[in-house]
Amino acid sequence: MMDYVLPLRWEDDAGLEELTAYLRAVTRHVRVIVVDGSPAPLFESHAVSWRGLAVHVRPAKDLRFANGKVNGVITGLRMARGEHVIIADDDVRYDERALARMELLLADADLVRPQNHFSELPWHARWDTARSLLNRSFGADYPGTFGVSRSFFTAMGGYDGDVLFENLELIRTVRAHGGREVRPLDLYVRRLPPDAARFWNQRIRQAYDDLAQPARMALFLSVLPALTACVLRRRYGLVVAGVGLAVGVAEIGRRRAGGRRVFPGTAALFAPVWILERATCSWLALGAALRGGVPYAGRRLRRAAHSVRWLRQSAGSGSLVALNPAALCEPSQNGFADDKPQRHSATVARPA
Repeated sequence: MMDYVLPLRWEDDAGLEELTAYLRAVTRHVRVIVVDGSPAPLFESHAVSWRGLAVHVRPAKDLRFANGKVNGVITGLRMARGEHVIIADDDVRYDERALARMELLLADADLVRPQNHFSELPWHARWDTARSLLNRSFGADYPGTFGVSRSFFTAMGGYDGDVLFENLELIRTVRAHGGREVRPLDLYVRRLPPDAARFWNQRIRQAYDDLAQPARMALFLSVLPALTACVLRRRYGLVVAGVGLAVGVAEIGRRRAGGRRVFPGTAALFAPVWILERATCSWLALGAALRGGVPYAGRRLRRAAHSVRWLRQSAGSGSLVALNPAALCEPSQNGFADDKPQRHSATVARPA
């Protein structure tokens, strides 16, 4: 049976009833481990709601990464019993078919990277879907969920959580250790859209992620100067051509692997808007980097993700982030009585 690791930290319980209903459904097919970094009153409320549905624990006390999600992921992987583990954000919603497909793919892969899509489509979800379509047209999107091989994750020593773009960090760490990644573009996993306020709050932070991909960052930084030059020289035809190209590329991503089943046609029309937004926010993100990093959870994170070269060097020296078992937190009373945390050890290395 697969394990399902759900790291979360909530400041309110607005979505508790819906998430509880989801856990009740998904726990028929997987063992659920919720690693909960919420304040004490909310944690206790969750413990009551999820009793009998999930192992419910605090993040391990020895894990103090700046990115709290990574603390939750590593804690959950320590407690997992199965070889195949799903890691999922709290807004991800698997169905039975997607779970079965994930387990099948993990039989021959160390990391499975599915495709998220929004289950509801307010305007800002269509806007953000354009990002997914553009990513799909050039390769694959960055989802809020992965499937991982527990033994491989343990052998590579986890991954560094002192980065902002933790998903890319995990992908690159698996690759650096010679792991096999599969990217099934037709493995569609539903995701709940954020509210509009959270959408706006994430704009600069998501642009900051591109600092880990310099060519991509340079491309977006060039958009505003190029657009300004076209307008000043009255080359409006080039602007119209650029808009058409953006929509066309997004539409290619929408049509790949049967994407029209889950992505609305109107989402491709938002591609020029998303590109303009990312181009603007990229300059703001660059400014944040020069000021010491982007604000995140009460502190600043400077590094978006480590380079592939650094991770390969670290993998070769065996000095990546550790799964140190010290001070593991105990499951609450709603956990599985016979669960045994996995125990591993290694050293920690950090780049200069």
